Amino acid sequence: MLNIRPTINADRDAIWKIFHEVVSAGDTYVFDPNTSREDALAYWFRSDTHTYVAEQDRQVVGTYVLRPNRPGLGAHVSNASFMVAPTARGLGVGRAMGEHCLIEARRLGFRAMQFNFVVSTNESAVHLWQDLGFKIIGTLPGAFRHSEKGYVDVYVMFRSLIED
Repeated sequence: MLNIRPTINADRDAIWKIFHEVVSAGDTYVFDPNTSREDALAYWFRSDTHTYVAEQDRQVVGTYVLRPNRPGLGAHVSNASFMVAPTARGLGVGRAMGEHCLIEARRLGFRAMQFNFVVSTNESAVHLWQDLGFKIIGTLPGAFRHSEKGYVDVYVMFRSLIED
């Protein structure tokens, strides 16, 4: 059974481990593969951020952050980032966190969610976000330097959180 909850201080080591494993691959996130623990955790725990973990059998297998996409007059649109431990991929952790995030974003009063930088070759993420109602609203040609594939496109994805 998967439990998704707000983070506690004791989660930092597990989050760093996942962050480091995901980022060091150089295939889905813009962070330098050599990002330090200090810089990674500073980003993941920014003051304007709600940070969550997904646990299975008391082990952290995923994490996500939810925050305003922009400050001030754009703060009603949320942004989120998700990371799943490589050992837990394909088990529904990403989908569960995505669904949880949409509920949390609504609860926190956000009116929409925008992903600014979804790497086009991250097909499982693109497919998941489309399944959860996101649309590709823009393509940034060659905006990501993939560790194996070179320069690949990036998608901007968006969905309203206002119920019809």
